[in-house]
Amino acid sequence: MTSNSTEQHRREAPASVACSIITVSDTRTPETDKSGQLIRELLVAGGHTIAAYAIVKDDYVGISALLREAAGNPLVEAVLLNGGTGIAGRDTTFEAVRDQLQKEMPGFGEIFRYLSFAEDIGSAAILSRAIAGTIGATAIFSMPGSTGAVRLAMTRLIVPELGHVMRELYKDKVDK
Repeated sequence: MTSNSTEQHRREAPASVACSIITVSDTRTPETDKSGQLIRELLVAGGHTIAAYAIVKDDYVGISALLREAAGNPLVEAVLLNGGTGIAGRDTTFEAVRDQLQKEMPGFGEIFRYLSFAEDIGSAAILSRAIAGTIGATAIFSMPGSTGAVRLAMTRLIVPELGHVMRELYKDKVDK
């Protein structure tokens, strides 16, 4: 059950958000990037637009640079990353994203792990380092790279709340 103010915020939210998709992978290409393709499909089905798409190697410096570029692009309102969120030594997405965020939305990672635990992967959910937050007025969501994880994050968390997140970020511009 949602509160009246939450419903009002959703009504006031933009219906369409311009998004950048970043896939973090050492091996995927645009043709083999099933998770990036799924993000695109779910965003478009939700009424959102794709402003940019890129694949970047799992490298802290490269991820950080591409994230800064995407967040600084005036045509991009939200950046959705997938891949590189595990605990292996080569997984650097979490650190690259965390170090760029100005405000973190800890609930995204917490609820994503809870849903993963409850719905399909059980205690292995503790290995996920999904994270979200903001860089200026740009929303940032980073999720694991498996299609199952992407589908879960997109359908249960990101697509339902993306407009609401943007409404909150834009509120500061309107209030001032």
